[in-house]
Amino acid sequence: MRDRALSDPSLPLTVLAIESSCDETAASVVRVEPDGGHVLSDVIWSQIAEHAPYGGVVPEIASRAHLRAVVPVVREAVETAGGWSVVDALAVTSGPGLVGALLVGVQAAKAIAYARKLPLVGVNHLAGHMLAPFLVREQAIGARPEFPFVALLASGGHTALYRCDSPTAIRELGATRDDAAGEAFDKVAKLVGLGYPGGPVIDRLAAKGNADAVKFTQPMRGRDNLEFSFSGLKTAVNVHVARNGIPTEGRGLEDLAASVQKTIVDNLVRKLLAAARREGVAHVVISGGVAANRGLRAAALEGCRAMGVTLHVPPARSCTDNAAMIAYAGAVALRAGVRDGMGLNARATWPVAEWAAAAQAS
Repeated sequence: MRDRALSDPSLPLTVLAIESSCDETAASVVRVEPDGGHVLSDVIWSQIAEHAPYGGVVPEIASRAHLRAVVPVVREAVETAGGWSVVDALAVTSGPGLVGALLVGVQAAKAIAYARKLPLVGVNHLAGHMLAPFLVREQAIGARPEFPFVALLASGGHTALYRCDSPTAIRELGATRDDAAGEAFDKVAKLVGLGYPGGPVIDRLAAKGNADAVKFTQPMRGRDNLEFSFSGLKTAVNVHVARNGIPTEGRGLEDLAASVQKTIVDNLVRKLLAAARREGVAHVVISGGVAANRGLRAAALEGCRAMGVTLHVPPARSCTDNAAMIAYAGAVALRAGVRDGMGLNARATWPVAEWAAAAQAS
């Protein structure tokens, strides 16, 4: 039955996945059926408290924390899903990300695959984010997307636009030249003393502020391309604070947060809609940690309705790093014929189009 499920999309395929690309240790068991990925378990162990004193992720601390967490997290995920007997295959994030952190997940997955004689596949983290809307979850915006669609992937480490013609036909349309959107949120938050991670704090404050209180220049607004740049915004906030001081709690801080968020959100939505218009697609996807931002969701929904395209955004739990999305992407690769052996290794950089092309060629 397992061999048939690996090749026949009409049969359920149950995949255990491990994700450890940055500062979350996650494991999930997902049963992939024709209508999408049904999440049987989804365990995430966060390291936020360990990195908060440093204002960002410290790679060495992240690696050591993954070592402590990976066994109990995998054990809980498997037990919650019903035990090892339900697992048909194994998927693991093997890139891109922090190499030391990735190695923990990769080595754990290889050990499990060897001991239990399970098929193993390495998954591109970004592909996981792009396919997250295919998980069957409540509170998602829009149903499952239809191919082709344009995807905006926005997180702390990545901001890029892609055209997706199938799960294994992905082409990059444009990416950030410097800071990612999530990185910009975190750097601004650190600059004004809001702590780490900064994105959720800015989102919360922005809901109470005046987004037009501080005028920041839209990055790369006059350029006819689909690339991003957010480093200039950090500099602009730095100049504003140097001239006016760091605002205290209350209206001043809320207005600054709202103005920063509006600048980032308007840029992301404008480029997303431009990509959809240029590519002639009727569906767009927003994924990655920044997709949990309420301001981005609201602005994207309004813009998509005005343009007549359908927006798809996973619920917040599927936007931030998780293993359920890796399980679904792993099932896609496995059914395309991809298999990785004990030589699987971590990759700090790995273009998602390269992963997709390899799966398509298998």
